[in-house]
Order: sequence, then C-alpha cells, then structure tokens
Amino acid sequence: MDANTSSQASPLVSATALAERLAGARPPVLLDVRWQLGGPGQRPAYESGHLPGAVFVDLDAELAGPVGDGAGGRHPLPDTEAFGAVMRRAGVCADTDVVVYDGGQGWAAARAWWLLRWTGHTRVRVLDGGLAAWTAAGGLLDQEIPAPKEGDFKPTPGGLGLLDADAAAALADAGVLLDARAGERYRGEVEPIDPVGGHIPGALSAPTTENVDADGRFLPAERLRARFAALGAADGTPVGVYCGSGVSGAHEVLALEVAGVPAALYAGSWSQWSHDPARPVATGPDPR
Repeated sequence: MDANTSSQASPLVSATALAERLAGARPPVLLDVRWQLGGPGQRPAYESGHLPGAVFVDLDAELAGPVGDGAGGRHPLPDTEAFGAVMRRAGVCADTDVVVYDGGQGWAAARAWWLLRWTGHTRVRVLDGGLAAWTAAGGLLDQEIPAPKEGDFKPTPGGLGLLDADAAAALADAGVLLDARAGERYRGEVEPIDPVGGHIPGALSAPTTENVDADGRFLPAERLRARFAALGAADGTPVGVYCGSGVSGAHEVLALEVAGVPAALYAGSWSQWSHDPARPVATGPDPR
C-alpha cells in the first residue's frame, strides 16, 4: 500500500492493495460508479470493460432521488430503502468489505462511499485514482456481467454528518463551511449550471480539485491536514462541506476523512440553496 492506504482505518485503497485483496479468501464487493456530469450514461463503458466482478451502479438513477421541482437540489439523497435495495442487489452485506471506483475523477465513487457510510456501512473504501490507477498498475478488465448473491445490508442513516440549508448557514458562522466548487463559481464569476452564481455567506473557497494530484490520486494525509488547517478546518472544529449538488462535496468530505477531520455534508448544496430566492448570496473572493 502507498502512504495514503497503509492504515486499516484509511478510506482509500491503492490499486496494488486491491489486487491483493481480490486474490484473497474474502474479496470485497466491487461497485463501478462511473459517471459524467451532464454526459451520457456510463453503462456502455462499464460493459466494455470493468474490474473483474464489479457491479455497475448508476449515480443519477440509484445514488440520487428524483429531482422533482428542484427544491431538493440536482442530486437529492435517494430514498434509504431504495438505496438499500440497490446495495443488496449488488451483493453488499453488513459484514462485507466494499470498494467503490469510478473513471478516475473520484467524485462519483466518493458519493457512493458517503452514502454507504452515512447509512451505517463502515467497511467501505474508494479505489485511489479509480479505473486509471487500476490499469496503470497492470490490472486487467473484464466484460462479464456478474450476478452476485443478494446481500443483507439494511441502511440506517446517521453514520456521517448531514446538513440542511439552515444548518449549513449556521455552521458558516459557528464553525467552518467549505465550498468545494471551482473558485470562479464560488466568486460568482461564472455559473454554468445553477440559476445564481456566488456562495453561501461565510463559506470558504476550497476547490476539491486541489485535494488530488495530476493523476487524480489523493494527496498524502499530512498535506491534506495542512491544507485544511490553513482554512481553519481541524479536528475539534465543526466542519461542513457543500458543492454544486452534493457529489464533489462528498469527495471533499472524503479528503477530510483522509486528513483525520470529521465533516458533515450539505447534500442539497448550491443547487438547493440557489433555488430558494430567500437565501442570501455572497459574491467575490471574500466569504461575506
């Protein structure tokens, strides 16, 4: 394992360590969560080649609920029972290890990791660097579609912190609220998706892209700790994260976990906040 995956408590696993685990007596359940924002579904990419034994999970259809009128954001949390059914069909049991991966960006894998952790599954990790790291390490891909035995996982929400809009606003005053989007969206210079540009007043800009290296692997834990400490996010301080719709924000919560800093996710994120005209909006580089 590399520096980020040497500890049993790490939420990450390297490609070489995963290969060892897959060859063992109790291999983990593998979930392929490839996803492209605004792009086509990734099921065809999965069918053309995936990690051996991996089950495809669709982020938009299975890791998010119906959008409805937009008041819940672009990726509302899924119904917990529906999510549990998806995980059971994938072979997830309460006592099985689970490894999730995506195409390399890590956002979708982090969404699956966060949902499993939030619903009470503690034995889940993200493949650091995703599919690209696997193939770069010499890992083979498979086209066989697995038919796993039904799992027994039953979701129990509350395993990780979850914020609503009011709690996120309060945390911006009482603790540290990090905005994981690109800096230009935080400042309100551009807004390609949501109706209003800017950020939640009091939130600090902390793009999640700065948590990884050029290959999409997470920075070492000590570098992440230093980065978040400079933003005031350290153990003992209440920390929350939001993004555009709760996907890349989960990636930042994962980075904070690597750094040893617990953080809550505002799942509705900016897509929910900006949908409500009564919510205040700050623009520019300053938090307020």
